Amino acid sequence: MSNSTAAAPSTGRMTREERKVLAGTLVGTTIEWYDFFIYAQAAGLVLATLYFGPVSDGPLGQVVSFATIGISFLFRPLGAVVAGHLGDKIGRKKMLVFTLLMMGASTALIGLVPTYAQIGIAAPILLVLLRILQGFSAGGEWGGAALLSVEHAPVNKRGLFGAYPQIGVPIGMILATFVMYVLSTSLTEEQFLSWGWRIPFLFSVVLIGVGYFIRRSVDESPVFLEIQQRKKESSAPLAQLFKHNTREVVLSALIFIANNAAGYLVIAFFASYATGKVDAGGLGMHRPSVLLATTLGSFGWLIFTMYGGILSDRIGRIRTFQIGYVWVFLWAVPMFLLIDTANIVLFAVAIFVLTIGLGLSYGPQSALYAEMFPARVRYSGVSIGYALGAILGGAFAPTIAQMLLNKTGWSPSIGIYIMVLCVISFAAVSMVKETKGADLHVDEVRKSAR
Repeated sequence: MSNSTAAAPSTGRMTREERKVLAGTLVGTTIEWYDFFIYAQAAGLVLATLYFGPVSDGPLGQVVSFATIGISFLFRPLGAVVAGHLGDKIGRKKMLVFTLLMMGASTALIGLVPTYAQIGIAAPILLVLLRILQGFSAGGEWGGAALLSVEHAPVNKRGLFGAYPQIGVPIGMILATFVMYVLSTSLTEEQFLSWGWRIPFLFSVVLIGVGYFIRRSVDESPVFLEIQQRKKESSAPLAQLFKHNTREVVLSALIFIANNAAGYLVIAFFASYATGKVDAGGLGMHRPSVLLATTLGSFGWLIFTMYGGILSDRIGRIRTFQIGYVWVFLWAVPMFLLIDTANIVLFAVAIFVLTIGLGLSYGPQSALYAEMFPARVRYSGVSIGYALGAILGGAFAPTIAQMLLNKTGWSPSIGIYIMVLCVISFAAVSMVKETKGADLHVDEVRKSAR
């Protein structure tokens, strides 16, 4: 495929192959993030009680449980390095199938791990090991899905195409939270704690089968096929990445931290805080109502992520990000004032309004990152930047939030923490020259390497 053809603006409807690509990236990403988020939901609701023995009661147990979410993030860069390097060598499609299967297997096995009461210290050890495998898989997942969609896109629709793997995150979140809601309302508390919470993990086997067959049907990225035709020019993409594009890796990581941290408050912290016992610093709200409100509020994340991608095709990636981060900055403290009313309607409103800024600072990410890196190192660059941003942002955001709450007893202190991260991410994205319309193809790499 020539550059001129690949970069031409879209003049009609999507082709059949473009629809297959978008379906493959959306379904696969949704399933992978469902797997990742079902653990975060369980960590906030049941894992502290079941797996952490002596510290299971009270705020310390919840801090430890949230910390297991963060541990997996530490292995995302390793997954990003391996998947990115191989993705730049053997293809985006093969690595996406591999990461999907790894994520599904580790998720299903988590649903089978015995509790601390049954096997003692081996229980949290096994839990953490499987969570590490989830982190490794997630580290390689996003970059491949983002590039497969953006590299197939017409130049004037990269934001739109790139939003499809992005909306897999809120859809996975909605699916995970809704499944927990159904189980919480259909089972007794004893049944849910005994075996009900395991069902969403085991259900992953069915979802992975669906995702596998969809992803297998998608053609390889046209940009990667160009690289395959010029193998001599891509002999060491990872080494070239850090030789020529360290600045882009650092900036892409910093751009992501505020969005990821605020997102993990929605994913893991808010439900735990709202349903926690009052004498342990929580709000004592009804769990099924909180899960339903989180599910409904998260639809805003889906809507505004898609809109963020579309808007970035009109006004640019940088401006869209900036608007999103200003929104999150301004809402970070007021949302906690609403949540602290312990009113379920205001709780849902607080989440929904936050997701406006989350969507605008997440929808354009695939297109922005793809346009920041040369083709030969693109998978490695976007995957590693994303993984490092997740460590600095969301990895320990629920843990930090819980610690701030325990220390200050004032939930808006968590909002101030998010505001600081917004300033950092806003500054980082403002240091990137607008990328909209950049040439994504191999000839561009030759020029940049000279």
